[in-house]
Amino acid sequence: MGWAGDRGDFAQSGEAHFRQIESQVLSEVAAYTQLVVATGGGIILSRQNWSYLQHGLVVWLDVPLEQLWQRLQTDQSRPLLQAENPQKVLEDLLRQRQPLYRQADVHILVKAEQSVEAVSQLVLQEVAKVIRPEALMPEPED
Repeated sequence: MGWAGDRGDFAQSGEAHFRQIESQVLSEVAAYTQLVVATGGGIILSRQNWSYLQHGLVVWLDVPLEQLWQRLQTDQSRPLLQAENPQKVLEDLLRQRQPLYRQADVHILVKAEQSVEAVSQLVLQEVAKVIRPEALMPEPED
């Protein structure tokens, strides 16, 4: 889920406002089926959001801290990382969130050498292991 506005909106309105909008959007899409919702990492901080997420299957793409940091060094679009020591902020955010991430239905450890296609295939394989076979069957037509 992306922020509907730009970074200025986040900076002007603050994280609490962003989280409120994020929760509202999640509540609206939670009723849909056969839908993939890619969220930001902080969405799990709200218990209400967890209840929305658990209407479906939750997949945690677990990227090691070093790899995340390498990806984010040139990314200026992350308001929470616009700090004196962004690497420490990232580390603290991960430490805070990981106990919640561990509650995901599927845990995928992403390795630096894996392509997007390889990770996608791994996600599909792991999801197939936990999903109910009847959930994969189309509903009979009347």
